[in-house]
Amino acid sequence: MLTTLHEVPEELLSVEATELYKVLSGPTLIHLEGRREQPLFVSTLQHGNEDTGLRAVQALLRDYRGQELPRAMSIFIGNVAAARYRRRCLDGQPDYNRIWNGEGTPEHAMMRTIADIMRQRGVFASVDIHNNTGTNPHYACVNRIDNRFFQLATLFGRTVVYFVRPDGVQSLAFADLCPAVILECGRPGTEQGVIHAREFLDACLHLAEIPDHPVPAEDIDLYHTTAIVKVPDHLSYTFGEGDADICFPEDMDKLNFSELPPNTSLGKIRSHSDVRLDVRNEQGEEAGDRYFTYQDNELRTVRFITPSMLTLDKRIIRQDCLCYLMERLMPGTALSAGHEPDDP
Repeated sequence: MLTTLHEVPEELLSVEATELYKVLSGPTLIHLEGRREQPLFVSTLQHGNEDTGLRAVQALLRDYRGQELPRAMSIFIGNVAAARYRRRCLDGQPDYNRIWNGEGTPEHAMMRTIADIMRQRGVFASVDIHNNTGTNPHYACVNRIDNRFFQLATLFGRTVVYFVRPDGVQSLAFADLCPAVILECGRPGTEQGVIHAREFLDACLHLAEIPDHPVPAEDIDLYHTTAIVKVPDHLSYTFGEGDADICFPEDMDKLNFSELPPNTSLGKIRSHSDVRLDVRNEQGEEAGDRYFTYQDNELRTVRFITPSMLTLDKRIIRQDCLCYLMERLMPGTALSAGHEPDDP
């Protein structure tokens, strides 16, 4: 399934994501030489409806046309088939950014092959570029409490999110190989996201090393994702008024990265319905009562929470989740995978 190239087809530098299938037969890994041998790994289009990574790489390579790159670069262009239809993934396909561990499909094997190749090449750093469908700021994600990871992340911006679930993501697979980050670049199709990601990649190519000293506390806003929230398949829902088991606020995605106090209403629920959101902590355990209460026909918060990735896109909600829940961390916090902060 994986095509490997050692040069960039000229038409790849300008093709739209929806037309990419005419240039590439499928998932493609491109190795390019540079002055420094250890390659920067860049992952794009793991979700076919998120084209900022592809556009940022195209802009970067056009700028370096005819010149030597400051550092070798390996580019993974993922779900070409889904990109044709602007879909996260096609029906019957696994989510490319949930299968970097485990086994069971040819796609799982492909991701293991990519990780093995990059291990052999002595990968310098890993950057996975994404978009989201709700209202979110630009931010970076990491999967290690590690100064090098924070240094790389804050090169993109001061807002950084640490998480360990979902555990099948590319950045977590590469975290054992090198500093690895995910870039969340806002909605697809926004020029600022492309510019921001392109500038970040160029800065990474010029790094001689990634510092190992702490990021000053005033230069980072650090969050810890403590839970994933899903709407069970048997529940109906809508945004705004409607006939459904849950009626969320019509502009719910504007709550992203806002600290919500206890007793904040997040929607109306049917009085006769057994409404419970599926809330899982870092260990995959049900943790709904820690965050939500269902009383007097309303869904309310139990504690201070900060949501991220809230979206109004029902397809994405069914394919992935409603949102993630976060809590602030102080820089320098000693935090191991699976740790859950104490109740306030």
